[in-house]
Amino acid sequence: MLPHVAQVELTQHLPTLFPQLRGGPLQIEATTVAELVAALDGIAPGVAFYICDERGCLRRHVNIFVDKELIRDRRGLTDAVPAGGQVHILQALSGG
Repeated sequence: MLPHVAQVELTQHLPTLFPQLRGGPLQIEATTVAELVAALDGIAPGVAFYICDERGCLRRHVNIFVDKELIRDRRGLTDAVPAGGQVHILQALSGG
């Protein structure tokens, strides 16, 4: 059986903070967004806390799209990631 792999693309800011994530898009094995975030954290420790708060909820300034659809479950990250799916993780930058 083939692994359940998704293609993950990140905005430029994340690979700057987490150099282990450079060279994307990344091929990540996951069936849910929560599994995907955990897998990214296995590659680049600390990235999960950058994406999610201390309760595991998606931070306000972060959006995740699976196959061009904004995820619905920002609290539990239970949205499915299909095999061969495309995931985009975007964060808004503020300041000035």
